Amino acid sequence: MTTSQNTRISRFPHLKEDFAASLVVFLVALPLCVGVAVASGVPAELGLITGIVGGIVTGLMRGSSLQVSGPAAGLTVLVFEAVQEFGLPALGVIVLATGVLQITMGALKLGRYFRAISVSVVEGMLAGIGLVLIAGQLYSLIGTKAPESGLGKIAGLPEAFVDAAGSTAALSSLALGAGTVAVLVLWKRMPAKVRTVPGPLAAVGLATAAALVLDLPVATVEVKGLLDSIQPPSLGDFGELGSVGLLGTVVAFTLIASAESLFSAAAVDRLHSGPRTEYDKELMAQGAGNAVCGVLGALPMTAVIVRSAANVQAGARTKASRVLHGVWLLLFAALFPDLLAYIPIPALAGILVHAGAKLVPVRAIASLWREHRGEALILVATAVSIVAVSMFEGVLIGLALAVVKTAWEASHIKLEVVDKGAGPVQAYLSGNATFLRLPKILDSLESLPQDRPVELDLSGLHHLDHACRTALENWAERHSEVGTEPVKMTEPVKVTAG
Repeated sequence: MTTSQNTRISRFPHLKEDFAASLVVFLVALPLCVGVAVASGVPAELGLITGIVGGIVTGLMRGSSLQVSGPAAGLTVLVFEAVQEFGLPALGVIVLATGVLQITMGALKLGRYFRAISVSVVEGMLAGIGLVLIAGQLYSLIGTKAPESGLGKIAGLPEAFVDAAGSTAALSSLALGAGTVAVLVLWKRMPAKVRTVPGPLAAVGLATAAALVLDLPVATVEVKGLLDSIQPPSLGDFGELGSVGLLGTVVAFTLIASAESLFSAAAVDRLHSGPRTEYDKELMAQGAGNAVCGVLGALPMTAVIVRSAANVQAGARTKASRVLHGVWLLLFAALFPDLLAYIPIPALAGILVHAGAKLVPVRAIASLWREHRGEALILVATAVSIVAVSMFEGVLIGLALAVVKTAWEASHIKLEVVDKGAGPVQAYLSGNATFLRLPKILDSLESLPQDRPVELDLSGLHHLDHACRTALENWAERHSEVGTEPVKMTEPVKVTAG
């Protein structure tokens, strides 16, 4: 072995494993990048640009060494709504502002706090996104335009499929899309040698071949070319940042992209024994990638669990694999853009229907319902709110419900009454006395005998808020008004009124 070979091996000891893994991730990412872009209502090349930036820019930065970033199905619905409302030029402004916010939050070391967001809210958010994504892509399966609202998409499906039954083109499109979903579902049951080809690539490849051989009348991807698709925002576009609606969209992008990326990082850490994720640095890496995507007018990025899991399972050892996957995407987009024009849109819709179904945690809902019904209700309420109202409002509703549930559970209180038949009645309060449980506390105290002295022991309380203290003092005064001895009250230990 030559000296140069020894030097290369010492500098890149895992180059062979990372090179092989990068090819697998590239083949998984390619159809997903294109599919997410088409479903978002933007040129297909913009999805590839985001994948390239996610690989080369975010991939080079510190944070999580093995998770892979790119355009995500979880943001498809929000991106589509933003493009429809504000226009494609404003997308760059939104994504750039999202990136700057993420970098700022990472610098302020807020990344770790995203792990404190209720898992039920995050899963409900993804479930709502998945439902809207599936409903929207079912229209693409039959080659027709989807209604704008989430409820409209779901309500209009029966009529759309009835109309499709009388159209040869629509039935051809539906058959191709359904076949794509079937390949994705059945791919895991194929022999190991066959499964060396990633499922999404195999599904799109087979659908493309079928469309060409059978000359099916289905829509295909429109190709503009990599450089022609780049639309950096102009200075005038930044004036939109004064719009409350656009600022709300930026907050929604930031919340969803950051939460999805950091939850993905936690999941990827469970798949390997290498270095753990540095959450604040990972948030800054995601922000840097989104800032670059914004400057290029491309799609927003998140860490994507499908690509990340493929990266780990393919044997990746260092960040080199995800950087190389970005290089392969760049070479493909630069050298073979015309190949995109052969990809049938129903096949991409099928991939996203399958991806959307994975976002709906059916098993998690069933498990939560058995063990933590409150969490299950929050998950379902968040998902339904996203479908019925919008992404941003749905997430806010979910967060509000999670806070209310936590406050309610934290206000657990117990009243124990000891009445020996003679002498004072002894009442012991323990737990957390907050205004949320005030009606229960007063009902119990007011049911005590009015003609007997009462000793109220508060030493078992961990917390006593101002509302409860005031109410207890007022009750004590009322109890003594009929001539009974004044209520003797033992103060809580080291607890002040909140």
